[in-house]
Amino acid sequence: MAKGSSDPREVAEFVAIQALSFLASEPERLGSFLSESGIGPQTLRASAADPKFLAGVLDFILRDDATVTAFARSSQLTPEAVANAREVLDPRWE
Repeated sequence: MAKGSSDPREVAEFVAIQALSFLASEPERLGSFLSESGIGPQTLRASAADPKFLAGVLDFILRDDATVTAFARSSQLTPEAVANAREVLDPRWE
């Protein structure tokens, strides 16, 4: 994806892939995510192609203020941008 992409879905997928990389950078955090998601390390790469899985990655990031703040800071995003990306990947209707 080009950094200046204007396609919201493409941008959201890029944010989620960044979030997955962020999780993978800390074994304990990745272990928690894998345990909760039920995804094994061997299927992680294939799962990353599924927008609903990517939304789940962002759900995991967003559920804890410290985690979303750390991810947002590391990726030079705002927490709101992370939440917006999550909604683009799998909109919730309330």
